Amino acid sequence: MSSKPIATSRSAAGLPTARLVTWWVIASEIFIFGGLLASYVMHRLGHPEWAAQAAHTHTWAGALNTFVLLTSSLFAVLAHKAADSGDGARAARFLRLTALGGTTFLCIKAFEWTHEIEAGFVLSSGGFWSFYYTAAGLHGLHVLAGVIIMLFFAADAARNEELQRVECIGIYWHFVDIIWIFLFPLLYIAR
Repeated sequence: MSSKPIATSRSAAGLPTARLVTWWVIASEIFIFGGLLASYVMHRLGHPEWAAQAAHTHTWAGALNTFVLLTSSLFAVLAHKAADSGDGARAARFLRLTALGGTTFLCIKAFEWTHEIEAGFVLSSGGFWSFYYTAAGLHGLHVLAGVIIMLFFAADAARNEELQRVECIGIYWHFVDIIWIFLFPLLYIAR
């Protein structure tokens, strides 16, 4: 008899339950971000004057954040590889590095937003800025949630417990990165 609760050991649809739940969460998030991004693109096409507003975003900060998130995804992959080989301590180290990448992303975003707000570009400055802060803010909340969950999972992994969670948080983290890959060109480059 297994010591794990049936909810974490039972397989549904041929997938481990935790992985299935992770994919369901991501599917729901795709609808949220998909709707937001589709709405942004439709409004952007109807408002060519937004290009002048988008010119005030800090492209270098967005590019640096892209590099940071992609690097953190590499650490998530390495954490999964370590967990698969049963090396919880190594998986935990890579998860902490991934969380450090997420924290760095948020610090860069805070720096960027501070300068934009000081320059007078706030949520009420126009349609572009409303979408910009909403989309980037929602993404930032997902980064923050991922960092917090990752640190909890890293603590378990360090004790060589619940190593299957490493894959789940990695899947979530890759989703967060993919969303940024869409946001970066739409908000920073497409002028």
